[in-house]
Amino acid sequence: MFESSQVSRSKSSDDIAIQLENISVRYRVPHERYRTLKEHAIRWLERRVQYDDFLALRDVDLCIRSGEVVGIIGRNGAGKSTLLKVISRVLQPSRGRVRLRGRVAPLLEFGAGFHPELTGRENVFLNGAILGFSHAEMEKKFKHIIDFAELWDFIDAPLRTYSSGMVARLGFAIATDVDPDILLLDEVLSVGDVAFQQKSAERIQSFRAAGATILLVSHSMDTVQAMCDRAVWLDRGKVITDGNPEAVVQHYRGEDAKVESKRLSDATTLASNQRWGTRRIEIVNVRLLNEKGIEKTIFRTGDPFILQMDYQCHEAIASPVFGMAINRQDGVHITGPNTSFAGMVLPTLDEAGTITYRILYLPLLEGLYNISVAVHNSEDTEMFDYHDRAYHFRVVNYDGRIRERYGLMTLRGEWEHVSTNQIGA
Repeated sequence: MFESSQVSRSKSSDDIAIQLENISVRYRVPHERYRTLKEHAIRWLERRVQYDDFLALRDVDLCIRSGEVVGIIGRNGAGKSTLLKVISRVLQPSRGRVRLRGRVAPLLEFGAGFHPELTGRENVFLNGAILGFSHAEMEKKFKHIIDFAELWDFIDAPLRTYSSGMVARLGFAIATDVDPDILLLDEVLSVGDVAFQQKSAERIQSFRAAGATILLVSHSMDTVQAMCDRAVWLDRGKVITDGNPEAVVQHYRGEDAKVESKRLSDATTLASNQRWGTRRIEIVNVRLLNEKGIEKTIFRTGDPFILQMDYQCHEAIASPVFGMAINRQDGVHITGPNTSFAGMVLPTLDEAGTITYRILYLPLLEGLYNISVAVHNSEDTEMFDYHDRAYHFRVVNYDGRIRERYGLMTLRGEWEHVSTNQIGA
């Protein structure tokens, strides 16, 4: 059920712009897939079509006041886009009530409402009509829209000839060339080139300055923390946390890190083509640890990093060499230290033990990495056991402690400036 009314922007900040009460959205999904429409029709006539119910939103209650900028976060499939579709009236809720005050400008999906065979010019008027504007109103807006999208050279070409970035620019220019009371944005700041993203962010900031209520769905936690007054975390259609963006993002990242950590741990397998050697010494277990000795798969740049290898000897081996290597996910080899390079000569080994390699300051920048481990004889003529890129870990920088972004690692260098006047003095 929807209720809406037009209200002036001059109202106090206590005005409620969006009120969701007990909102649920239920989809019916066929229990089995049918290859043709005919097969589905026959099964339906025979009453043999079975459905599973899927709840995209579950009893969501949300109150958003005029002028608030609210970020909606969550993993894929959490119900974020469904929530915006309900608010924009694209989707009718299965249960609950939606109350809106003011003009709603939804930007849910670039290219929605466009026709690929029509020109850019024709699509401007088509999309404007979908948004509720007359032809005369769109005539007045047209120049401003195309100026913003920077598409005068292509405006009379069919939309199918546009790149995805050009379609994004046109869609954003049309949808935001209004004076909305409520602006709904679904991942719109992550498309287009850098210049367009900056331009888009500036336009959204102008809406914010004018007192518009903004709902922003984004996977960029930095964007949510920088732009939003409040954040709402959705998971499996339910509101998990609602409040201060920094606190909500921290909570979300903590849970997300647990999921990612489990995924990386589960991905640690040794296929037959990842392991070779004579096995006179076997590496029987590998652990990645933090400074407290706790097993981890997610580290931050600058964290201590500890690798432990448990080994088992099947016969006495004089002075074996243990080593490790780190590769980035794309295969770029980063480093390959071993006990021999470090000048460490091991005694004859004839039973079980543990080799530990410590990094006091992990210099790697954000990314996904994997580790190989190995043990061979002192002459490097016999490989006893080699595990090729079998152990995975991720490096993150959520807290902004390390601001470097590009490349593989930080050099921990220091910058210094001396002016020519200082040199002369």
